[in-house]
Amino acid sequence: MNNLGLFLGQSFAQNALLAAALVAIICGLIGPFVIRRNMAFAVHGISELAFTGAAAGLLFLSNALAGAVIGALVVAVAIGMLGVREKERDSSIGVILAFGLGLGVLFLSYYRGFATAATNILFGNVYGVSATQLGFLIGICALVVVGLVIMYRPLQFASIDPEVAAARGVPVRALGIIFLILLALTVTAAAQIVGTLLVLSLAITPAAAAMRLSARPAIVATLSVAFALTAGAGGVLLSLASGTIKPSVFVTFLSFLIYFVARFVVAPLRRQ
Repeated sequence: MNNLGLFLGQSFAQNALLAAALVAIICGLIGPFVIRRNMAFAVHGISELAFTGAAAGLLFLSNALAGAVIGALVVAVAIGMLGVREKERDSSIGVILAFGLGLGVLFLSYYRGFATAATNILFGNVYGVSATQLGFLIGICALVVVGLVIMYRPLQFASIDPEVAAARGVPVRALGIIFLILLALTVTAAAQIVGTLLVLSLAITPAAAAMRLSARPAIVATLSVAFALTAGAGGVLLSLASGTIKPSVFVTFLSFLIYFVARFVVAPLRRQ
């Protein structure tokens, strides 16, 4: 615990905590929609192909983060265009994922510098978040929150019953593509905290736990954000206290623990 007090006075730890909180907020808000729309595999696909974008960014732009964002956005639009129907979506993601990962390996083979920035997208490096990256995260957070607020009601309708929503004149396909773009931005932001390989721990698990405790959208969203904040900020604090274990380990552990308690302890007690 002595380490914690020492580290909290350092700018890198303060940036890490703020970055974790920002990512947790947008993951907590977007997670319930991901589950309702059965897009867990889409999160996985976008997150892994953000690495391909990062590799391309290093090779062509000398900026892994910008490449990751561009790559994730391209993949999100491709998934939205190719996988309009739910039964076609998973196969489309699988095709894009296989091709994209191959491209990522190709880009890295031509890159002659250090690929640390690209591998950080895979495994996360919250302690390496600079003031510039923090500003970028704040911008992404604001964009995602505003986007979700604007399209909340039609997106909720389209997520619960897309066929009826389409019959009522809701632009289901356009909403789906815009949602995937917001999801791509969220996943890219979360990748800086836990890495693309573990991004599901913030983008899915807190929302899954919240949905075990309530069916009301407002309560689910509130609980999802609270759980994501607990896992994200708590993971960083525990990592600082330990001094040796990476934050992603604690983030994933806390996320799973919250889900386990919600599903196997609290939910059964509420049914009694």
